[in-house]
Amino acid sequence: MDFEFIEELSQLESLYGEVSDGARRKVSPVLTPLYSEWIAASKFCVMSTVGSESTDVSPRGDKKPVVRIIDEETLHMPDWRGNNRIDSLRNILQDGRISLMFMVSGVNDVVRVNGTAKITTTKNVLMSFEHEGHIPVCVLIIKVTEVHIHCPKSMMRSDFWNTKKPSTVPTIGSILKEVTTNEVGGADFDKDLSERTKKTLWS
Repeated sequence: MDFEFIEELSQLESLYGEVSDGARRKVSPVLTPLYSEWIAASKFCVMSTVGSESTDVSPRGDKKPVVRIIDEETLHMPDWRGNNRIDSLRNILQDGRISLMFMVSGVNDVVRVNGTAKITTTKNVLMSFEHEGHIPVCVLIIKVTEVHIHCPKSMMRSDFWNTKKPSTVPTIGSILKEVTTNEVGGADFDKDLSERTKKTLWS
């Protein structure tokens, strides 16, 4: 199949037309009181980073707000141990640019933050996030450069929060089995995975 590609910004802009006044003016260079209130209600966000060789997107969740608001342009995000691939952290070392998309369960709007990040292991900062005797491996210090709210269209189109229609998707174990040619994963991996994961949520 032959594709026709957009090569010029003018071509792209002609497809979409004028930006609405609200969409243009909703962007703030700092965390306003209401943006702060919204973000403080979020226990989950999606974090995007870019490095010299790759891009990465990573889900981040916490029992408390997923980030701590320090002031109108500073967020702290604890990094709890996951799979130890450190894809996002590696990117941050190479290129500090970061984007966060905050979500609140049951709410169709999302809030987006763009900025830059650095990684700290300063002890008193780590200890400030202590949870049941566990502390994060490191903390991201995020400088906000832009924040804005996003309209609910994508969430409404996808009916994202509708839990009355459960989806059946491949399990982690089955995917691992497939990509490792039966060397890792399978039904044994999936067995009691949820309970095993709970034991290492904070370590």
